[in-house]
Amino acid sequence: MRVIGLMSGTSYDAVDAAAAELQLVDGVLTLRPLGMVSTSYGGGLRAALTAALPPAAVPLAEVCRLDTGIGRAFAAAAVRADRELCGGRGGLVASHGQTVFHWVEGGRTHGTLQLGQPAWIAEATGLPVVADFRCRDVAAGGQGAPLVSLVDLLWLRGRPGRPVALNIGGIANLTAPDGTAFDTGPGCALLDAAVREFSGGRLAYDADGALAARGTVDQRLLDRLLAEPYYRRPAPKTTGKELFHHGYLRAAGLFDGVRPEDALATLTLLTARTVADAVTSVGATEVIASGGGVRNPVLTGLLRELLARTAVRTSDELGLPAAAKEAYAFAVLGFLTAHGLPGTDPRSTGARRPSVLGSLTPGRDGFRLPPPAADAPERLVVDAAARREPCVPGSGG
Repeated sequence: MRVIGLMSGTSYDAVDAAAAELQLVDGVLTLRPLGMVSTSYGGGLRAALTAALPPAAVPLAEVCRLDTGIGRAFAAAAVRADRELCGGRGGLVASHGQTVFHWVEGGRTHGTLQLGQPAWIAEATGLPVVADFRCRDVAAGGQGAPLVSLVDLLWLRGRPGRPVALNIGGIANLTAPDGTAFDTGPGCALLDAAVREFSGGRLAYDADGALAARGTVDQRLLDRLLAEPYYRRPAPKTTGKELFHHGYLRAAGLFDGVRPEDALATLTLLTARTVADAVTSVGATEVIASGGGVRNPVLTGLLRELLARTAVRTSDELGLPAAAKEAYAFAVLGFLTAHGLPGTDPRSTGARRPSVLGSLTPGRDGFRLPPPAADAPERLVVDAAARREPCVPGSGG
């Protein structure tokens, strides 16, 4: 089955569409990457999304407009992926949507909201769509995140030592081989928020870490930021921009006379420190990293320095492009749903039971999905030899 995975993460810089040929035989799920296309949100839509995210309060009319605009943007990305990567022969679209709120109180997730109405995708492509993945895990008592942990567990099974999958997006998360999985804290979220403030909105992120590289870490500010209680909470746990946003930085005094370069150097080390502490806490012997954060050489350099005794490599070395790994993961989750198979591991999310994820929107010909699979996959194998080069990657933050 050819599945198109759609993803826009907590940096909301682009819609990534990754296409994969997926086949399940004798407990082995084989993924043949067909490539990735990435399309930036239009300036008006991205500005509206930025204005609507926590801690902002928005009217329902704006939520409706965003749901429609994001749905259309995802639909355009899916059409392009089907045409350019699948030759017009895609079988299913798996859409993560755009997270706009993750409701966490007292260490428990009560709800989650992803916008991007899947009906626009089904109408534009003619394909059935699996969407709204996170809610079922939350309803089963889980955190709803990190939702790609089952894919990571299948993918890294059999590697020597104790490999850990790490994704550095707006929020960073990891998965350990015993099923432990959690958000470590901010990936690029605070960095991006600071860059936008210091540049008056001209810049969306610190390209190549160039600004941070010119700064000096402010130790008092770093200590203040590291005092955040979230870092000491036990797993499973999840967080998001509901906590780590522009207002959080203002309350911490980041904009009170701190040089922009020093502030960014401090925030870059904050991300590296909290990620490294999390990696160390699970006894990792190897880190397989992905996400937009791996394109920041200052951040990855600090991470390698802090994890000097632990190998740190990118997912590209294992056949999945770092920029597209989460989109491919949602293609896998969509495939599992289409075959009636659970897409979660309760050890990772804290749910009471594994769940078949998402809601189905029929394609032009209705629900022409395969019969339920008899057995769940035991491992995931990436057939890297079949991978095409990604097409027109997004800007990234």
